[in-house]
Amino acid sequence: MKTAIVYYSHHHGNTKKLLDAIAQKNEVDLLDVNDAKKMDLTIYDCIGLASGIYYSSFAKQMIDFVQTSLPEGKDVFYIATCGASPTNLFLNAIKRVVREKNSKEIGEYICCGFDTFGPFKLIGGIKKGHPTDEEIQGTVAFYEGLKK
Repeated sequence: MKTAIVYYSHHHGNTKKLLDAIAQKNEVDLLDVNDAKKMDLTIYDCIGLASGIYYSSFAKQMIDFVQTSLPEGKDVFYIATCGASPTNLFLNAIKRVVREKNSKEIGEYICCGFDTFGPFKLIGGIKKGHPTDEEIQGTVAFYEGLKK
């Protein structure tokens, strides 16, 4: 299964930490969303979409990418980090767009990430120390489970 994970990891690199751990143990191409727009993703069997959560949703850059560049009919999975308590409700917007592309959703993984956005900056941030080693290893186990 030839896999690419397209990601947006901006403020603290929380999401990228998860993806680096996956790439260290698995053959996968990590593509920054800004670079992925220029690539032919039809060569991949499976495409992961990974982002921090901004205003209770995937990054706008990722949603725009999916609308314009995600090939039809691909297997898709999601990985997200968030400062709030993880909930799959954060995936609603991205899922809606992926479904419009007639793609098959094969899994999702959401964990906490250090967050200093907006008012959280005033108190030094929330979810310090996240993602933890356990959360990082959980992401790797999640991805490896998808391959089976």
